[in-house]
Amino acid sequence: MHSSESRSEPKTPANMPSLRQLEFAFRSTDILSVGPPGVSPGELIYQSAGKMPAGHTAEAAVLLQTARQLLRSLGAKRIATKLRVEWNSRLKTAAGRADYRHKLISLNPRLVEHPAEIDCTLRHELAHILAQFREKSRRLISPHGPEWQQACRDLGIADEKRCHTLPFPAKRYARRFVYRCPNCRRDFPRVRKIKRTVACLACCRAHNGGEFDVRFRLKLLTV
Repeated sequence: MHSSESRSEPKTPANMPSLRQLEFAFRSTDILSVGPPGVSPGELIYQSAGKMPAGHTAEAAVLLQTARQLLRSLGAKRIATKLRVEWNSRLKTAAGRADYRHKLISLNPRLVEHPAEIDCTLRHELAHILAQFREKSRRLISPHGPEWQQACRDLGIADEKRCHTLPFPAKRYARRFVYRCPNCRRDFPRVRKIKRTVACLACCRAHNGGEFDVRFRLKLLTV
């Protein structure tokens, strides 16, 4: 879940120029200055690399350097050295995810379809890391609370919203298993079979003080 994926594209003549540009970006001491003025790091990556290859190791390295520089500029040097950035194809509807425990930012590869959103998404997730790092008591802060909002302002995305509006449709699965309460006759459709004994919560609350009652055990109707 938290391991980086690395699948490099073969160095063919067609993609060598883009790889050289990315190599130059790695060596730059100021990643934000690479490319024409007014172009975000996300747009730069998309323009220099053209169509994204199957493995995004090079692009993730550019984003990582950007993120580390942002953290250092805000006095978070200690965590900057531990940070990792990856493209994670298992993200479906989320644009990105921050894991403070593993110091990992995961980005949805479909962001390459919306290059202008890459930099903003990186900063959104980086704000989660920065906000938690700033919490001296080590308590878990609210994901999108005032600490995160302040971190967003410091990272230049003051008006950032909790959720994105990108068209990442969720994959829907047919609910093939239907369970029914023998008392109230309510149906409970499920994608997978229920592996443990469960009962109708409403009936247990109404007739047994909220405790499990075998009389209201859900029964499978269809397979």
